[in-house]
Amino acid sequence: MNDKVSNVVPARAGLEAQQAELADRIARNVPGDGLHDSAVPGLALIRASEPSQPLPTVYHPSVCVVVQGRKRALLGDDVYAYDPLNYLVVSMTLPMVGQIIEASPEKPYLCLRIDIDPALIGDLLVQLGPAVPAQPSGERALFVARTSASLLDAVLRLVRLLDTPDEAAVLAPLALREIHYRVLVGELGQKLRELCEVDGPSQRIARAIELLKTRYAEPLRIDDLAMAAHMSASSLHQRFKAATAMSPLQFQKQLRLQEARRLMLMDGLEAASAGHRVGYESPSQFSREYRRLFGAPPKREIEAMRAAGT
Repeated sequence: MNDKVSNVVPARAGLEAQQAELADRIARNVPGDGLHDSAVPGLALIRASEPSQPLPTVYHPSVCVVVQGRKRALLGDDVYAYDPLNYLVVSMTLPMVGQIIEASPEKPYLCLRIDIDPALIGDLLVQLGPAVPAQPSGERALFVARTSASLLDAVLRLVRLLDTPDEAAVLAPLALREIHYRVLVGELGQKLRELCEVDGPSQRIARAIELLKTRYAEPLRIDDLAMAAHMSASSLHQRFKAATAMSPLQFQKQLRLQEARRLMLMDGLEAASAGHRVGYESPSQFSREYRRLFGAPPKREIEAMRAAGT
C-alpha cells in the first residue's frame, strides 16, 4: 500500500469517529423531531425520524452540517444535496424548498445549523488579507462544499460545550470563530468573501434582500430596490435572479406567503386576516397563490400541519 492510500484510511476513520460522536451528542440534546435552539446562541440542532415531503421554507444565512442522514435543498431548477460528506452554506436569505430524503427511527436525520455572523466574517477577512484568485463558484447565494476533518473538529468542540454551560460562555465564541474561518478558507469560501466585499455586487443584492425582508407587506417597485442597492433596475434584476433563482417580486411573494403561514400556524389567524396582514388585498388571490406554493388551500394545509404535529 503506497503512502497516499495508507493516509486515506486513517483520515476516513477519523471523520467517521467525529460524526459518530456528533450524532450521539445531538441525539442526547434534542427532545424529539424538529428544530431546536440550543444553549449556544446561533446554534440549532435538527432531528427527523423519517423522510419528509418537499417543504417550501425560508433559509437564513447559515452553515448546515449533516452528521447522519441526507437532505436536499431546491432553488429554482438547481438541487443541492448535503449529507455527512458535504455541508451547505446559505450566504443570503433565500426562500426555497427543503426535503429530508434519508432518515429512519433507527438512524434519524441529524443536523446542526450555525448562523453566519457577517461581522465575524469581516473581522476574519481583515486578518486574512486579499484572497488568492479562486475558480468561479457560480452566482447562486448558496453552495455545497466537501466536509473536512478540521471543520468537523471545530464543530465537535462547539457541540461538546452544550454539556458544560459555564465553559460555553467563554469557549463557544472561539469555536464559532474557527468554524467561520474553516468555511471561509474552504473550497468555496470565496462566496462569503464576496458577500463582505464593500459595495460589491453580492453585498448590494444582500441590501435589496434586507429591504424586501423589512418591507415585504408593502408595494415595492423594482426602482425602489435598485436605489437601495445602488444599481440600475436592469442590473439588479439580472443579478438578483442569478443569486436567488427568482425575480425580486417573486421573492417578495414567497416572503409574504411564508409569513402568512406562520401567522396562521403559530398565532391562529384566519386565512383572510393573515393574507391581509402580509399585503394581499384579494382573499381569492392569496388563497390561489398559497395553494400554488404549499400544495393546498390555506385552511386545509394548516389543518394538515397541525394534525402532523409539525
